[in-house]
This record gives sequence, structure tokens and C-alpha cells, in this order.
Amino acid sequence: MGEVTVYDNLSSGSKEFLQQHFGKSNFRFIEADLLNFDVLREAVAHHDIVFHLAANFDVRAGITNTRLDLQQGVLVTHNVLESMRLKQVDKIVFASSSTVYGEAGTRAVAEDYAPLLPISFYGASKLACEGFISAFRHIFDIQAWIFRFANVVGSRATHGVISDFIRKLKQNSGELQVLGDGTQEKPYLYVDDCIDGILFGLDHFQEQINVLNLGTDAFTNVTAIANMVVEAMDLPRVEFKYTGGNRGWKGDVPQVRFDMTKMKNSGWKSRYNSDQSVRQAIKDMLSSNE
Repeated sequence: MGEVTVYDNLSSGSKEFLQQHFGKSNFRFIEADLLNFDVLREAVAHHDIVFHLAANFDVRAGITNTRLDLQQGVLVTHNVLESMRLKQVDKIVFASSSTVYGEAGTRAVAEDYAPLLPISFYGASKLACEGFISAFRHIFDIQAWIFRFANVVGSRATHGVISDFIRKLKQNSGELQVLGDGTQEKPYLYVDDCIDGILFGLDHFQEQINVLNLGTDAFTNVTAIANMVVEAMDLPRVEFKYTGGNRGWKGDVPQVRFDMTKMKNSGWKSRYNSDQSVRQAIKDMLSSNE
């Protein structure tokens, strides 16, 4: 196995997640920001492929700081691509998002859905990053895999609806604030399935640029998630307090559906459906917090 380098500013992660790899001869960890181009350029050298998973992790923060997704999305992606060009690395896997589709309602969107009109700065940055990757692909002959993720959930999540509900209920076990009206519905993907899907797509799609939905056909609404968390925490009586409206915040896409035909026709399917992904993630989070 070749050398693996993890490059992270730890804004939402932890060294503990990588603890089992420290000390291995083929593993290197660099704590730095992707905006630090000089460090990044040298880190990229002598690698065969880049897995670019970094982004602003707090979608709502983009409302008050409208440059955040430009910097942590578009500019860092340009830095990654330019570093690859200078160091002659010609393969990239990019973590995009369902947010690039904008508001398609309850229509199941396939990868060729148009027009792509995001409603958040986060979504706009992901779409812009896809555009830069496409341009670098055509001009500098890089090969790219762009995965448009559903909502990825798992034990190490530091934000999102599940961790928010758990945190709120630990503070007040009798009442739970639910953003919106609880009818928001999205597909949820368990993190192990996400990793499996990325590796499957990398092996089975070999166009110069490959755009792939990665998620589940099914979906789960916010009230259902709240009930699952309450059940898992064994809380007898919890009053749900809805903030109202059909979305959690401005920029939140209330209804998301994925068309997974492209991945399915190639032989991949998630192990967990959407509800199962949520339940497993709740179980993992509660176990890790004990």
C-alpha cells in the first residue's frame, strides 16, 4: 500500500478519529488549512489521487458570513486543483452535495437534472467547485469523480439534525425544539455505506469526469427522526416545539429525493435504507457519548 496523507485543519474533526494510524510508516498527518497554498502544494506531491472532502460544515453560518462558502468551498477547491496541476496529480474524488439541485420538490433527481439552481451559499459553492473541476478536467486532463451526497450520518458527526436533537434532549429531556414544521424529508446515508459507495464508484466508473448521486431511494422526515431519538434515549414524555414554516432555515431545501438508477445499474446499493441509516447513527452517537 502506498503512502496516505490526511490534510485537515480540525475545524470539525479530531485527531482521536485517526489515532489508530499514527505511527504507521505509510501514514502522514498534516494539520493545516487548505487556504495555505504553499503547505498544500507540497502535501499533494507524490500522490496518485486526491480525495477532497473538506468544506464549510455549518450551512447556516453562510447566512451571516456570505464569504465563508466562497473561501472554504470555491477557493480551497481551486487551491487543491492548482496544487494537483503543479505536482502532476491527475485524479480527484470530490464530495459534492444534493444541494446543487436546488428545489426540485418531490421529484427524484438524477445526475442530469437541470437547471441547477442552489438556494444556499453552501450549495452554490459546491456547484461552483464542480464547475472548476470540469474546467481543470478539460484543460489539464485530470480525471474526476464527483459524488453528490445525500445527508451522511454516523457516530462522528459534530453537527446535523441527529446530533442537535441528542444535545437538546440531554439539556432538557421534556421538550425538543424542531426547526420548521417537521415535514422536511431527505434521504439519509450511513457513513459506512458512503465510504463503500465512493470506492465502488471509483472502481466502476472510468469516464474522464464521473458525476454520481450517492444516497438512498428512500427518505426520512424530521419528526420521524425526533421520534427515533426520543425512543432510543428512552424518554417517556417529550413535547415537540416546532418553529414553523416548511423549512428549517433560509437556504434549507425541505424536500429532497434521489434517483439512484446510475449507481444501482452498476451493481451498488446501500446496505441501510434511509430510516435504518438514521437509527444506526443514533445508536452509534449515543454509544460513543456514554
